[in-house]
Amino acid sequence: MTSDLRLAFEHPEARAAATGPDRPHDRISLRDHVVEVEIGAFQPERGTTQRLCFNVVVEVRPHAADLGDDVDRILSYDRITEAIASELDAERLNLLETLAERVAERILTEPLALRCFVRIEKLDRGPGALGVEIVRSSEGVPRLAEESSAPRPLVVHLSNTALGAPDLTAWIDRIAARGPAVLTVGLPDERPIQAANPAVQRRIDLLSIEQNAWALAGRDPRCVVVDTRTELDWAMRHDQLTVWAPSKLVLDATHPPTAPLTDGAALSRWFAELMRARQVLELGTERPSAVGLDADDLP
Repeated sequence: MTSDLRLAFEHPEARAAATGPDRPHDRISLRDHVVEVEIGAFQPERGTTQRLCFNVVVEVRPHAADLGDDVDRILSYDRITEAIASELDAERLNLLETLAERVAERILTEPLALRCFVRIEKLDRGPGALGVEIVRSSEGVPRLAEESSAPRPLVVHLSNTALGAPDLTAWIDRIAARGPAVLTVGLPDERPIQAANPAVQRRIDLLSIEQNAWALAGRDPRCVVVDTRTELDWAMRHDQLTVWAPSKLVLDATHPPTAPLTDGAALSRWFAELMRARQVLELGTERPSAVGLDADDLP
């Protein structure tokens, strides 16, 4: 028991050695890699950064005896730090567990990676280090899809004028016929409650936009309101029509929109860039029909 407890707090390298096969694999490791990032589920953790310490060990497949001193024939340490940076940059996360899973998954997509130990600790949340450690194997891990193969939706921003137009259903028919599409809306004409605190006002505005999205869903059952990237990706892969509820993606973004939320079209363009949209349409700045929403105009 004492040995097990001691091993639990050892560097993941020791844990890899203790749980490895009879013929141990080669390992590469990253020790005490400290990054400042905004993360956490509690309100005091929002709007501020804290230090995370990463310790990672990757067991790798045997390589040729003669590497030719060629860095391209090994799993480089840079791939570990790049995996951490990529996942931290993708979105704001609440849980260390989620971050560890994503870092391990990304590392295990490397052809040489066999098993991955990831330990992440928060250094600023108490008198000691608070953290998680996971171990994952490459067996059964799907390769990450190439970015170019991900669905690229048509993003259509509907102004309040367009939302109130009698031909809205006909326009939605045309949009839905053109493959995966996401509709976005802005603030309703009735201004929401005004708050002195900008962060509070941001929340109120986002909720008001989502009320507008749900109002659209009430007019057409095909307009399904979604708020997570997972739901959006699933809908796009099944050529479904969705309406974007912005709170989660905006609040969790590592690079949030800079335009005010009162500019619904600008928010839609930020979202379109995030989703790598194949085209963006903005309907209803004048008469919606004047924007040219004809079947031949849609991609």
